[in-house]
Amino acid sequence: MSDKPSGALEVTLSFLLGTATGFILGILLAPASGEETRKKIQERAAQTGEKAKEGYDKIAKEAEKGMKVVRDKTTEGIDAIKDFVEKKKQELAKKPQETEKGETEEGK
Repeated sequence: MSDKPSGALEVTLSFLLGTATGFILGILLAPASGEETRKKIQERAAQTGEKAKEGYDKIAKEAEKGMKVVRDKTTEGIDAIKDFVEKKKQELAKKPQETEKGETEEGK
């Protein structure tokens, strides 16, 4: 079993968590005035927001692709079930006719 993240969402969340942690530690450990620190926080928050949006967009596209696959497979499954039911109906419709033929031949 692999220890790698299994999905794009996990990778994105891990990336954002790492970015936020690094950002907070950097601000806390770097000597700067309050004004400089606030400016850095605003810049980093904007960058993180942009990266989060990019990650969200990527995940949304992947989810859309996944939904299309599920929709297509579901349609295929429904069509296969309809075909199967139709064949069984036809088989059952033929059986009474075959039974009637067999009974009339026995009666002769």
